[in-house]
Amino acid sequence: MLVVEIIFWLCVCSIVYNYVGYPILLFFWGLALQARSDIGFLLARNNRRNLKRVGVQPSIAIIISAFNEETVIETRVKNLLEISYPPERVEILIGLDAPTDATADVLSRFQAFRVEVFHFPTRRGKLAVISDLAQRTEAEILIFTDANTMFEPNCVEKLVRHFADPKVGAVSGEEIRTTKPGTDPAAEGVYWRYESAMKILESRANCLHSANGGIYAIRRELFCPRSDYVVEDFQLPLELRFRGHRIMYDPEAIAVEEIAPTRASQFERRVRLGAGNFQTLFGNPEYLSPFNGIPAFAYWSHRVLRWITPCLLIIAFGCSACLMLSVTYRCLFLAQCIFYGLAVLGYVSKGKRTPGLCRVPWQFCSMNTAIVFGFARFLSREQSLAWTVTPRGTSGANVSTSAAESRDTALRSV
Repeated sequence: MLVVEIIFWLCVCSIVYNYVGYPILLFFWGLALQARSDIGFLLARNNRRNLKRVGVQPSIAIIISAFNEETVIETRVKNLLEISYPPERVEILIGLDAPTDATADVLSRFQAFRVEVFHFPTRRGKLAVISDLAQRTEAEILIFTDANTMFEPNCVEKLVRHFADPKVGAVSGEEIRTTKPGTDPAAEGVYWRYESAMKILESRANCLHSANGGIYAIRRELFCPRSDYVVEDFQLPLELRFRGHRIMYDPEAIAVEEIAPTRASQFERRVRLGAGNFQTLFGNPEYLSPFNGIPAFAYWSHRVLRWITPCLLIIAFGCSACLMLSVTYRCLFLAQCIFYGLAVLGYVSKGKRTPGLCRVPWQFCSMNTAIVFGFARFLSREQSLAWTVTPRGTSGANVSTSAAESRDTALRSV
């Protein structure tokens, strides 16, 4: 039974390290790096800020791949035309991925010299469309966003400022998730806040390797995707980080996006992301090598362990069941049963809001179940590169300044 005990604790410790230990390690790692920077400044009296190209505003191209977005595309374009960046330095490129609704008709009514619309007759998926659009511009910085994501006016300025440092290859902004009245924010809110905090910590420690799909920027000369991937906002920054470029996260570069309104659509999105994550995992085995240093360490600690957590949970549950002759393991088995019971209660709850005590168990179990389904979809090769549009509102998401400020304050306090 000693072997079973060892396996149980290896599984438990791996899960705890992934969700708790790694963030704590990042926190103290960031403190150490800041202390080293402060000491170097005090000793050498060199300016710690990169002043190269201060005041220079590079040309940018804002790129959107749109499918059936007739309900939000007009609001989205108007939002982009109102950003506080020199108009002569901005291009807006919209690729229509063979829409079947009135998206093209809505865009045809726009008379803006900065907006270019490209029609693609065959549906291929987001990465193929944005790759084509990237070849149609000479802008220095490519900014990728979605049709239902709304930028705050100074969002682009906040993103672009980091490219004054030549080591920076990509920058991710902060997506604030909003909900429609009557929907349940708990299904996305807790996990999204956790991941936002993780991005801050990883950015400080120079081991960030992902971006928020609704708002991220890449140097055009570095944009060279190797093949079609489902989760391009993870794959592209990951490739750059392993090539030695720094990925930054700026919680002050704020965009607003409305989350999927139903549990079913939220779960389907997670399954799709799960399939895409396993595509990245098995498509890039070289990233697992410990000889890659810090990027590999962060990749294992944040991503790989997260993706195998469902397997670890099942093994830990089975091991504790086999060890129930011990009072300690009997209590641990009971604790797991209670946790999963609360998750089931959250699932079967008929109210529009998940009961408070059930939110974390439900969120945790839902996410890990989606990983299992995503793995199955990856193995079956059933995940299409094209996406299914989530039900939208009638006018897109609204930018809430007060919500942005409160989220920004909370994130900077991490």
